[in-house]
Amino acid sequence: MAIKKGDTIQVRGGKDRGKTGKVLNVAKDRSTVLVEGINLYVKHAKPKRQGEKGQKITLPRSIALSRVNLFCSACGRGVRVGIQMEGGQKVRQCKRCKAVL
Repeated sequence: MAIKKGDTIQVRGGKDRGKTGKVLNVAKDRSTVLVEGINLYVKHAKPKRQGEKGQKITLPRSIALSRVNLFCSACGRGVRVGIQMEGGQKVRQCKRCKAVL
């Protein structure tokens, strides 16, 4: 998988197209990622005690892995990722400018 926790990504499609954010969690089994500040929804919470008010809580929902690209700081945009061997280790490489990500 090319995207890992802590990476910066750019959204390719949907209501948040073009936005960038930090990956909080990756679900490999469902091929989804949870991104900070992307794909937000409002959850309405009931009051738990008498006299307390209800709340609107904004939370991020997961987004499909096919809708995001890894963000290359050298290019300044979302790019495809390739794998390159350097010194016996695999490193992720930008397909556009060949920078190591």
